Amino acid sequence: MNAAVTWLHTSPLTGLLLTLLAYRLAVSVNRRCRGNPLSNSVLVAVLLVVAALQIGGIRYDEYMQGARFIHLLLGPATVALAIPLYDNLARLKRAGGALALTLFGGGLIGIVSGTVLGRAMGLPRQAVLSLMPRSVTTPIAMGVAESIGGIPALAAALVILTGIVGAVMVRPLLYRFGLKDDRVLGFATGIAAHGVGTARAFQLSETAGAFAGLAMGLNGLLTPVLVPMLVGWLVA
Repeated sequence: MNAAVTWLHTSPLTGLLLTLLAYRLAVSVNRRCRGNPLSNSVLVAVLLVVAALQIGGIRYDEYMQGARFIHLLLGPATVALAIPLYDNLARLKRAGGALALTLFGGGLIGIVSGTVLGRAMGLPRQAVLSLMPRSVTTPIAMGVAESIGGIPALAAALVILTGIVGAVMVRPLLYRFGLKDDRVLGFATGIAAHGVGTARAFQLSETAGAFAGLAMGLNGLLTPVLVPMLVGWLVA
């Protein structure tokens, strides 16, 4: 029994199979709930993985020995978003000016709001710095957080949490204000909830997904520029 437990904790297959199984179950739950935002696949999968790690007594670094193989696919998956962007290129060009203003405003608010909230709650300096890039994809957020003195692992966790909350809240919030245009929905989701929100946007429509992918990519370029410029002012 001890040998089996040791193998379970140290084998890369544990993290890999656990991640795939949790996500497969999460997709089934989401379908049964007819796409309800609260049954978001990423949220459910994260909860299942956390529960399994707690029950099995598996440390995060042991889990990541296998989960890192899936993490490596994040880059190619992001690049693949260029396909729907190309298909909607004409629509993107027509809305170029409005999208640029929205991108700058949304990216700036994402940085400032997280920082101000963290300081108001009395979080340590490193935690506040880790909050600043929370609205971009995980690899970018980790790099930005490390460069300004934050904690990359904490930044990654905050990115995932932000994406889940954004994917759940963006559509109901916009619909409440009567904003049902797929372009608006997609672009707002991409800025606020990066890859998790983009995946949710593609479930709604290809147009929403394309605009979300564009926003996610552009915000990934804007945030590493804005954060170093604002860090000295926001985090004294």
